[in-house]
Amino acid sequence: MQAGLSGSHWRLGKTYMASSVLFTMPQTSSYYEDLSVGQRFSSSVGRTVFDVDNAWFSLLTLNSNQIHFNEEYTRVHLAGEPFNGRLLVNGALTLGLVIGLSVTASGVQGIMLGLEDVRFTHPVFGGDTIYAEAEVSEMRESSSRRGFGVVKFRTRGYNQRGETVVEFIRVVLVPKRGS
Repeated sequence: MQAGLSGSHWRLGKTYMASSVLFTMPQTSSYYEDLSVGQRFSSSVGRTVFDVDNAWFSLLTLNSNQIHFNEEYTRVHLAGEPFNGRLLVNGALTLGLVIGLSVTASGVQGIMLGLEDVRFTHPVFGGDTIYAEAEVSEMRESSSRRGFGVVKFRTRGYNQRGETVVEFIRVVLVPKRGS
């Protein structure tokens, strides 16, 4: 096994330690030919979002909407259902987590070409744990990149209660075997 240190990330083979959390990356050997329409992937782990994650992400991305980091503001302006005065997790953070969880679940390493039909269907709050599932919905050989295929993954993020929080299609350029 190789060991290395890079910033706050330790690497031991395919096991990583980041921010004091140990996790194992899946095998990343999926090629275009290994995928098929209808194939499904589900994250085996979830990620709990904390209010501090939300505040930092919002401030780092210069999102100044107070619903993400000002509790007094949300108590006054978002007192009713479904918010009940709670901070709302930044949608871009939720989207990023679900993308990451779905990539980890599928083990497919490619180049994301885009997102289609992004819909936030239920609010996310601090303390919610997010999971992801994805299904291969379309596949075709790339017309502009020889040795690659274009794969669409219909992706859903959901919380610990099974409520869908975001849905979208992730379009990925996936290498073909031997390219």
